[in-house]
Amino acid sequence: MTQVPPVADGNPHAQGENPLLNVGFRIPFDRIRPEHAEPAVDTLLVQTRASLERLARAGERDYAGFMADLDTLTEQLDTVRVIVGHLDGVVTSPEWQAAKRAILPKVTEFYTQLSLHPGLWAALKGFAETDAARALDPVRARHLQMTLDEFRREGADLPEEQKARLLEVNTRLAQLTNDFSKNVLDATAAFELYVPGERLAGVPGRVREATRLDAQKHGQEGHRLTLHQPTVEPVLTYADDRELRRELWLAQNAVGVQPGRDNRPLVLDILRLRREQARLLGFRDFADYVLEDRMAGRGERALTFERDLEARIRPFFERENAELEAFYREQAGADAPALEAWDVAYWAEKQRQAKYDFDEEALRPYLALDNVLAGMFELVRRVFGITVREAEAPVWHPEVRYYEILDEEGTHIASFYTDWFPRDTKRSGAWMNGFMTGGPRASADREGGVDPHLGLMCGNMTPPSGETPALLSIREVETVFHEFGHLLHHALSKVPVRSLSGTRVAWDFVELPSQIMENWVLERDALDLFARHYQTGERLPDDLYQRLIAARNYRAANTTMRQLAFGTVDLSLHIEFDPEAPGADPTQEAREIMARFFPYPLMPEYARIAQFGHLFSSPVGYGAGYYSYKWAEVLDADAFSRFAAEGIFNRETGRAYVDTILSRGNSADAAQLYRDFMGRDPDPEALLKRSGLVEA
Repeated sequence: MTQVPPVADGNPHAQGENPLLNVGFRIPFDRIRPEHAEPAVDTLLVQTRASLERLARAGERDYAGFMADLDTLTEQLDTVRVIVGHLDGVVTSPEWQAAKRAILPKVTEFYTQLSLHPGLWAALKGFAETDAARALDPVRARHLQMTLDEFRREGADLPEEQKARLLEVNTRLAQLTNDFSKNVLDATAAFELYVPGERLAGVPGRVREATRLDAQKHGQEGHRLTLHQPTVEPVLTYADDRELRRELWLAQNAVGVQPGRDNRPLVLDILRLRREQARLLGFRDFADYVLEDRMAGRGERALTFERDLEARIRPFFERENAELEAFYREQAGADAPALEAWDVAYWAEKQRQAKYDFDEEALRPYLALDNVLAGMFELVRRVFGITVREAEAPVWHPEVRYYEILDEEGTHIASFYTDWFPRDTKRSGAWMNGFMTGGPRASADREGGVDPHLGLMCGNMTPPSGETPALLSIREVETVFHEFGHLLHHALSKVPVRSLSGTRVAWDFVELPSQIMENWVLERDALDLFARHYQTGERLPDDLYQRLIAARNYRAANTTMRQLAFGTVDLSLHIEFDPEAPGADPTQEAREIMARFFPYPLMPEYARIAQFGHLFSSPVGYGAGYYSYKWAEVLDADAFSRFAAEGIFNRETGRAYVDTILSRGNSADAAQLYRDFMGRDPDPEALLKRSGLVEA
């Protein structure tokens, strides 16, 4: 839609000097500063409200003059909001945190009022009754219907006093979830432990060297340990010093519960507000509210899915734990202390090495990040017909790289950034996000009206150390492939409607494109594209590969139960837990639920829920939706069976997958898209078979 000229309000940032205004495809990350955020949002809110009022005026209209403009109404505002949130997450500072907090209530109020705007709601319902609406093609008709449904779901039919309360609830939720995320980031960054080298006995040499250099960089002797995954995970897995493992595990568990950064009261308030929000909108609970338009449909169906899987996995889970206990007693003696949370990864790794003669660390020299990326790009060229090449663009940190994606005709269809390594100013985890949505939409400056997409992938992978490049674990490689699957879903979308494009699909379907990519990682022919020794270029030896495959399902039941723990506690808190009950304590409730999913006793102070960003770092996020990972895993295991049968590099199979899944976004029902690719509904047994969790 046509941009309104910036308002001349006396602020130089609002008159062209602010790099967040009129952001183009080439985002000027080298010039964006925290002080630009609030003035840009203020200006864009004025513009967008003016456009909203024009849309809401009565009068004859067609799709192009109404629904298409509504679809792009918040495009610039969305982009700026994503950029600000992104920068606060990757180069955070007190200034960026303040900037994000300053814009949160303003944008939350606007988005809530947008869905509650009586004039726009009347115009939308009026358009739905016109001949033009009845003649829409299937994709645009779906856009209209989903927009009507979304307005109703967001409270468009509520009485005015309930609309006012909903605005208060939504604004408060935005503030609380932002505070939750900030507390986790700050607590993680604040922890450091300096230890002498002898306390790291058993830990891989690459970790000892990296932590030594990190200590040196901070002007200290010894080794600097942090709570970033590339440090804490190998210490918990390999360190012979049990007290060190205990100290790190307790520090990790303390994130989110420290004085001044205690998220436990926030979790209770978030749960209360989510329940009130759902009930204001006519739903029994928050799970039913957020799942109404997802594949599961209702909270109880998702909870049943989790509990059914739990029942099927439990016999394998108990068998694995009995075997580990027996191994531990053989090695440590009958009088050794009981296995605790900080012991299980250590002894499980020793059992795996004894059982399979396999140590994941032996893989790292063959998994240099640059080789992994090059091999992954070659894989998608063969399977999906796209070319990825590195390019130049302004970035937010020297470690960031920028790429372009070209289709088979050489057309630039997308670009993306990568930011792979941990920093004290960066949030934990791995994620993909979209900055801009392109596709076949009218464009004044591109022939054919096709705009490129713009996205990013971020992670916290093992960084380079000294002269040694970034050498990844096999799980980190799977994470890279996972996030690239999300990126492809965004980048290959060909939906002409922005709000139905790319990853804007049902959240229990959105993980299919990411998780299916992980399947290629352990296929020998695919692995050969990137698994080369970083010094010699030698391919991964056959005997090491065979040991990798033999051990691939080692403790698969425990891995599955961990995921089920998170999914079940999420749904239980949003369905069965009553946050209004006297003495309601979601931390204790979560601990009691999760206790049956772990192979060690959960101590009274166990409070992992207080750092569970997937659930509580945004107003919705994966709240009542964490089950989606396991739900989509059923889909990806089954869908990959077609590639396995027809050839993992089969271009025709890849074309079919792009045409039926990746390119179609939310332009049709998710279940129908799946049937279009597979010719049938998913087979839930495929996941259990792949994981070795069926009786032979």
